[in-house]
Amino acid sequence: MKQTIHAYALYLEEDKGMSSSTLESYLRDVDKFIEFADKEYGIREAEQVRRTHVILFIGQLKQAGRANATIARSVVSLRSYFHFLMRRGEILQDPTFDVDAPKADKTPPQVLTIQEIELLLSSPDTRSPQGVRDRAMLELLYATGIRVSELIALDVRDVQPGMRFIRCGGAGKERILPIGAPAAEWASVYVNEYRNRLIKNETDEQALFVNVSGRRLTRQGFWKLLKKAAMDAGISGEITPHTLRHSFAAHLIASGADTRAVQDMLGHVEQPGQQYGHHGRKTMKEIYETHHPRAK
Repeated sequence: MKQTIHAYALYLEEDKGMSSSTLESYLRDVDKFIEFADKEYGIREAEQVRRTHVILFIGQLKQAGRANATIARSVVSLRSYFHFLMRRGEILQDPTFDVDAPKADKTPPQVLTIQEIELLLSSPDTRSPQGVRDRAMLELLYATGIRVSELIALDVRDVQPGMRFIRCGGAGKERILPIGAPAAEWASVYVNEYRNRLIKNETDEQALFVNVSGRRLTRQGFWKLLKKAAMDAGISGEITPHTLRHSFAAHLIASGADTRAVQDMLGHVEQPGQQYGHHGRKTMKEIYETHHPRAK
């Protein structure tokens, strides 16, 4: 199994856009299982692993006093690893199938302060096309609370800075979201003055946000620029795209926004009020213009 770890690490980083700290945790979990399987049962090939071995490994973690959250993450890591091997055709059965993990205690989502948001948004060096692009991406992410997958899927036509709205989501899930003046301004500057410097000869590229090769930016590319922005802003802890999504919702509701309107903006099926709080009903546009810290 050791020989597959490098390929698995590349898969997590490049295909899944996983942050370095999370990637390290996944690899550490898998390494521990590989060591356990080899030491206790002489198993060195993935096709030899059975569900019983996974359950015994979990039992060993429990006996060692590991927290439920740690054990649950280990199960997730192993499931991801064996699913990866199945996709490669290296194993025919998933030994983690129907293996129950202990329920981890729920923790509140990470939320940045408004001051930290300001530092993060202002961290890109806007003297370069990439810096203007990064600033526009961060502004739009915090302005709308959209998912990173929705952000990188935006085409030029989906953003209307003059009318201060964006259109995101796939077929049947499309939603129109308001954006504040700063996000609209940076999006406009990027599209009108800097995007063409990045797309070069890729005149058929419809993507709003592109990389230095002129093609649509990937999840991995955005993760890297977000990590750099957080580091440059001096923000401690792991910052993810969901951190901005949580911060967007929390800041709106903390200032009195209707959670059902926030639910509409986020594209949630469930009530985000269960996570962030509860207030009375208003329209989405009114909620945004009244309560978003960067609406004006």
